[in-house]
Amino acid sequence: MIKTNTKSDIFQTIKDLDLFKGCEDSFFQNLTNQSQFLPLKKNQILFLHEESATRFFIIKRGWIKLFRETFDGTQAVIDILTTGHIFGETAIFDKDIYPYSAEAAEPAEVISLPLSVLKSELETNSKLALKMLSEMAQHRKIQDKELEHRTIQNASQRIGCFLLRLTNQEASGNVTIHLPYDKTLVASRLGMQPETFSRALKKLKAETGIEIKGATIFLESLSQLSNYSCAAC
Repeated sequence: MIKTNTKSDIFQTIKDLDLFKGCEDSFFQNLTNQSQFLPLKKNQILFLHEESATRFFIIKRGWIKLFRETFDGTQAVIDILTTGHIFGETAIFDKDIYPYSAEAAEPAEVISLPLSVLKSELETNSKLALKMLSEMAQHRKIQDKELEHRTIQNASQRIGCFLLRLTNQEASGNVTIHLPYDKTLVASRLGMQPETFSRALKKLKAETGIEIKGATIFLESLSQLSNYSCAAC
């Protein structure tokens, strides 16, 4: 297994990110000098919504859940990110306050980096600033699309759409899909209660012929799942 916690590895990981293409080596070195490699246990909290933000993060391994809590303690899952994703950086545009909480959905590894270095770079690097704003706009479009799906798709179709995003859309013949995290978390990501998710999954099985064994789902072809899931779109 390749070590990912050395400074040289962290330097290269940062430099390889599309967001930072074109930045000077001095920027990467400043980030690396103040970096931290963090192994996380499942359910370990990195930061909480509305805390003062001093760090942002790159995921090296595993899944990170971004969420907010309602007044009654219910979690509203905003996103679940995996290897290569950056999170926490948008606090720069939100008065240096984290706009959500972050928790390890399973054992994970992240690189922690100083927001102060990123903020200094943005003051002189307009191309980077535009890239960050563009990525925020793209993420907003994705969220808007998901809200649209919650309006026009039934629960079973939303699960089918989620499964399609986990597959190679050009695959032919039998397809095997492994859920990346537990079903309860998938339900939360899709805005469903666990019992609603279970009923909808049974309906999806009846409508499309998928087979479910634990966290693994088998289907004979993508077309039937696609036709059913996308019918309302």
